[in-house]
Amino acid sequence: MKDIHLIVIGKYKDKNLESLEEQYLKRITGPKLKIHELKSMRENLELEANEVLKKLNDLAPSYPILMAENGKLRNSVDFSKWLYSLIETRSEKIVLIIGGASGHGQKVLELAKERLSLSPMTYPHKLARLLIVEQLYRAQTIHTGHPYHK
Repeated sequence: MKDIHLIVIGKYKDKNLESLEEQYLKRITGPKLKIHELKSMRENLELEANEVLKKLNDLAPSYPILMAENGKLRNSVDFSKWLYSLIETRSEKIVLIIGGASGHGQKVLELAKERLSLSPMTYPHKLARLLIVEQLYRAQTIHTGHPYHK
């Protein structure tokens, strides 16, 4: 099974969030999740977009999906079905992208194949990162029939 990639602008600076994320990462068995942390460019969207594009080029061929407040909302079961359908039908690498504090640069917006939202609410990027990692684990448990998702 292929890996899922998560590109994030910025790094965790909170050991508690890192620890929580690490617990989920240990549980994710298939597909594996690879996180790529890119340096924040002090909310310079053009520079951040260039860094994302470089990483996407390294991961090519890729199917970039933006995490965005105006993205498609899915409940956990629908998210799991959607994700595993992509994994089974797409030949490209599945790449989720969390932008910096100011969002995504224009070049990244134009390249995205889909947009996904965690909620109509706005979250700090460090929490959005933890939430998507948890949802990827939850999607795995739903897909495999594990009782984590009740």
